[in-house]
Amino acid sequence: MNEADTKSPPLRPTEGQLALARAIERGEQRETSGITHVPANVYTDPAHWTREKSALFDRLPQVLCPSAVLPEAGMALPHDATGRPLLITRDADGVAHVFLNVCRHRGTRLVEGEDVQCAKRLVCPYHAWTYKLDGKLLALPRPETFPGMDKDDMGLVELPSCEAGGLIWFAPVEGADFTHARELGEDMATFGMADHVLFRRKTHTVKGNWKLIMDAFLESYHVTRLHSQTIGPFFKDGVTSGDQIGPHQRSAVGRLEDMEGVDLTDMAALRRVVTYAYQLLPATVIIPSPDYLNVMVLMPQGHDLTMVEDFMLIPEAPATDKARDHWERSWALLDGGVFASEDFRAAELGQQGLSTGAIPELTLGTLEGGIRRFHEVIEETLREVN
Repeated sequence: MNEADTKSPPLRPTEGQLALARAIERGEQRETSGITHVPANVYTDPAHWTREKSALFDRLPQVLCPSAVLPEAGMALPHDATGRPLLITRDADGVAHVFLNVCRHRGTRLVEGEDVQCAKRLVCPYHAWTYKLDGKLLALPRPETFPGMDKDDMGLVELPSCEAGGLIWFAPVEGADFTHARELGEDMATFGMADHVLFRRKTHTVKGNWKLIMDAFLESYHVTRLHSQTIGPFFKDGVTSGDQIGPHQRSAVGRLEDMEGVDLTDMAALRRVVTYAYQLLPATVIIPSPDYLNVMVLMPQGHDLTMVEDFMLIPEAPATDKARDHWERSWALLDGGVFASEDFRAAELGQQGLSTGAIPELTLGTLEGGIRRFHEVIEETLREVN
């Protein structure tokens, strides 16, 4: 068998991704017809944040992390930043689960820390009740002292979850609909996300409303300006297209490279001329660069404080120092330079300004329609729930 026979076929974009790229190629831009506005108090009012928390973060399916964080069976990750003591596991069959990190015996926290742990079973530190990674109660000391108890009834409390295209989602309530998560998984598959490995992971604390951070990834108006010293020179000014997958937004921005003669049906070639961005409701951003992926999960802690966990995924583990140095430079550029020093800092400055009450509303131009659509979806959801 020769080398050509063993190569994997090239990844192909979905029809939706291809349509956005061809719109950019034709010079069509996703613009709104005129100026629109967003009330300033949606960023500064604690009561508004309370409504959002109830309607969005306490109810909707949301991304927890990329699959690459738990690459193998027999892994567990405590996760507290959603305001719930969660435990993400990958069981012996490779299936991902999301449980409450609470022993069914006396309510003790089952797994401590915040790092991934490798374990075939989970042992409560208090009384050594032992669980499999699929949540089933495996054993307990002195079982005769619990007469009549059925171990099958004492498994960990599991929350609805879904793994699709390299992302692990969960929902805080029963009856969650993961249809759009699976549809987005088809897009993530075109980037090979499920086969990528985790290179770096970092949590940032941003002193700003979560929507100010999301806003930065919902428009391209700022790219050549805010990012003028980092990634701005790689992009055309405001050449963008976009659409929606359910309540989630998908956008594409034209890079400086000439699109003429490029096979847009080849995802590797397409990523050299177009950069996609995904803004998933309620608060996840995915940026596929030409050769790696960033997944940012926003976890609001209040109306003016947000934790952002940034994951960088690469196609394969670096085999040489040269390869590692390449990825380290990419990580420093995006996570430290673009995101932390520019996008997150802009959100903090926006929070400072809006908190003064100096302006009653934000003014959005025709290149900022993604922000308007995002806020419309939020308001519609708030009305449905409240």
